[in-house]
Amino acid sequence: MVDLLIGAIAGVVIYSVLAMALRTYGYLPEYFSVTGPLLTIKTKRGRQFLDRVASRKRFWRAWGNLGVGIALVVMVLAGIFVLLSVPAVFSQPDSATIESPQNALVIPGVNDFLPLSAAPGIVFGLLVGLIVHEGGHGLLCRVEGIDIDSMGVAFFSLVPLGAFVEPDIDDQREADRGARARMFAAGITNNFAVTIVALVGIVALASFVSVVPGAPVGDTFAGSGAADTGIERGDVITHIDGTPVENVSQFEDYLERNDDGQVMVSREDGEDVTVERELLVTGGVQELVPGIQLSEKEPPKIASVNGTAVQTEGEFAAAVENRTVATIQTNRGEATLPIGAYIFHVDPDGQFADAGAPEDRELLITHVSGVRVSNTSAFGEQIDGLEPGQEVPITAFVSGEKNTYNVTVGGSADDPQIDVRAAEGYSALLLNDFGIDPYPAENFLSMLGGNAIPDEMSTVTGFLWYHLQLLMLPFATLIMEGVSYNFAGFTPGVAGFFTVSGPFSVLGSGTLIGINLLFWTWWLNFNLAIFNCIPSFPLDGGHIFRAAAESVVSRLPTAHGRTIVTLITVGMTLSMVVSLGVLLFGPLVLT
Repeated sequence: MVDLLIGAIAGVVIYSVLAMALRTYGYLPEYFSVTGPLLTIKTKRGRQFLDRVASRKRFWRAWGNLGVGIALVVMVLAGIFVLLSVPAVFSQPDSATIESPQNALVIPGVNDFLPLSAAPGIVFGLLVGLIVHEGGHGLLCRVEGIDIDSMGVAFFSLVPLGAFVEPDIDDQREADRGARARMFAAGITNNFAVTIVALVGIVALASFVSVVPGAPVGDTFAGSGAADTGIERGDVITHIDGTPVENVSQFEDYLERNDDGQVMVSREDGEDVTVERELLVTGGVQELVPGIQLSEKEPPKIASVNGTAVQTEGEFAAAVENRTVATIQTNRGEATLPIGAYIFHVDPDGQFADAGAPEDRELLITHVSGVRVSNTSAFGEQIDGLEPGQEVPITAFVSGEKNTYNVTVGGSADDPQIDVRAAEGYSALLLNDFGIDPYPAENFLSMLGGNAIPDEMSTVTGFLWYHLQLLMLPFATLIMEGVSYNFAGFTPGVAGFFTVSGPFSVLGSGTLIGINLLFWTWWLNFNLAIFNCIPSFPLDGGHIFRAAAESVVSRLPTAHGRTIVTLITVGMTLSMVVSLGVLLFGPLVLT
């Protein structure tokens, strides 16, 4: 990361010196303007094209009015969202989605989520978004008779930074309030229109994409049997001990049913290898096992439980089945603790709290209605078998002390609840005896194609849910519980997990590239539209907010209308700027 940053800074410096030298000695045209790493290209040639398109003035004014309506609604919602998000940052800075300011930038290699391989799709989507946005402003300028001084694009060291349209200031001031509002809303409207077109393309093309048979390998754990045999990210495991596996579930089911210390696996486009199974702790809560040094880079290996050697998760489960408290020996220390379902949240108004369970301490549940539960999966199965209104004894350890609570089950017949939240694993210890972290190819493809919408949702709710899923994909690890990967498109590292069928199969990987371009075009245009709706200068939302304020204040019996409008717009801009600053930098300062 440091080498990449140093290289990027050096490249910017070299580019700036070279560009300014070319400009100084007259090698660049007059319409090229260079200021350090900033390059702007201005032209008036596009005005004739805009004049021809703008000839249907009635249609474009209707389009502009539609945009004003959409922008006003989104502007109000965006402003409320920004303001209401600020208290959450102060009350719970640790739970903020964006913990570091650089993660708010959609720049591959700068934030923690987007690989450099996603850069082409992001640059393409950004260019489309900027061109249609500024083109909308220019078009409505000509529709409303506002002259254009110049238009063009801005670059930061050859990276597109933005497009711009410079309307004639005098013409803009002389235009009526409605004309100005339509002109500022046009860019937002165009961005939303592009999102719809891109979304249709995504759904259409994704229907011809499927996941290749097998278990896709997203990553391997250091020191594991899989890593030692050369299995790596991008591999697809197709057979295990000669048994075909169609997906991750079949692969994991086979390992769960078999406790053999060695397994032979076949890979697509790879040699067969024999994997020595070793039981790793790939995650956990350090406070629960202070004697074991947990590490993501070097996961500890479990050697024995209560003195009994274990090599697989099945052997571990058998060793703790009849031992509520167990001593775990690893190559990085040992710890003695109750083994069960780790409860990290108890609803203060829920069933478990009503039975006397503490709300401010973490618990380990080991028995439900007398049945041993050694992990969260077993705990969930037992709760699912209960009936609402039924009273059951639940045994839990609180700060090392064993307690039994008589809990009245709540929820519904289809979803019984005791109102707690549990972490995965054995007392929050995540175990892996093979050494791979599967890539959720099926889940991501289902979300991308709109097939992950719950059946009970209405059409409108489902459509909104689909949009939300697409927005989350590049930052899935932050928002989606239990997900280890983000989806930045069919980048080279994961493209091999997918295949194209039907009429687009002749294009092969070209179809995946097309979906990448559509995905980022949708994602960036949608976010550009929403961001520009924030009621703050110099964003379009700030100009539209001012026009709306002028419209309201003009109806008031006052001679100080201009002053009132200025105070309102400046106050709103300051509140938005401060709120956005808190959202970006608050978690970094407060934690």
